[in-house]
Amino acid sequence: MRRRNFLSFVAILASVWPFAVSAQQAAGKIPRIGYLASNLANQGPVEAFRQGLRELGYVEGRNVVIEYRDGQGKLEPLPALAAELVALKVDVIVASSTAAALAAKQVTSVVPIVFGTVPDPVATGLVASLARPGGNVTGLSNLNSDLVGKCLEYLTQAIPGAKRVAVLSQPGAFGEHTEEEMLKAAKAAARTLGIQLQFVEARNPADIDKAFAEIIGAHPDAAIVLVSGMLLGERKRLVDLAASNRLPVLYTFRELADAGGLMSYGTSLADLFRRAASYVDKIFKGAKPADLPVEQPVKLELVINLKTAQALGLTVPPTLVARADQVIE
Repeated sequence: MRRRNFLSFVAILASVWPFAVSAQQAAGKIPRIGYLASNLANQGPVEAFRQGLRELGYVEGRNVVIEYRDGQGKLEPLPALAAELVALKVDVIVASSTAAALAAKQVTSVVPIVFGTVPDPVATGLVASLARPGGNVTGLSNLNSDLVGKCLEYLTQAIPGAKRVAVLSQPGAFGEHTEEEMLKAAKAAARTLGIQLQFVEARNPADIDKAFAEIIGAHPDAAIVLVSGMLLGERKRLVDLAASNRLPVLYTFRELADAGGLMSYGTSLADLFRRAASYVDKIFKGAKPADLPVEQPVKLELVINLKTAQALGLTVPPTLVARADQVIE
């Protein structure tokens, strides 16, 4: 009986939460956002989110408060950090990654959660469907398993004759089901392209040097990094390791091509997190996450760093350069 009463209370609280936020604003109370990050060293997404808020009239410290919690590249602390934000009675939690969103959902079914970048929120179990998320979670999807195959295609076009490609990732960063699908897609693309894959993992920053040594020891022709929050935070280190070992690498976020990586292919993090602010605004104004459809990427961008190609002694085919959305020279 007690359990039924408790569940009834939670259901009632979930239904009135958005209206409580609107009432708080009407009463002059400053809304409070919890920002849960896998790695706050990635200031680009944070600043893009703040910019999105400013465009909507919210200025941090003036008419909105943001409470930050940082996993510092590790996934294990995220549930406890999410619980801290719930205890602070934030009005909405913005989750910077799949792992952060899953951690937040694990500790609350009441506080609205907006994710900024999740590959497959349905398969991960965050939402019921893209059109009608249900529950207290919504946000933006950044890629799917097909991206890995396209990355391999672009990489082999940039390096004709490549037969061995290493794939570096952080296990647990994208959710178990999504990672399985990405693995299947990578293997299928590799068979089509006639290349051999080497899968290497780095669970936290301390594993990166060892992971790279494993990659180099297998003598690959090139590599792909499936960028997670932790790996994004370690972008300079990754780019430097690739350069010192003269390894051509394609990354799934452009921030690493900007930092000196050879290529990138994927969605714009800045665009995703700027758009995440609009979800927060709608929730502040009374919308329920259950009724806010998950937005998918508008565009995937290919970036090629010709300065890095030259340093590696590579000549990227003109046809691929012409296809790039941006060329760094």
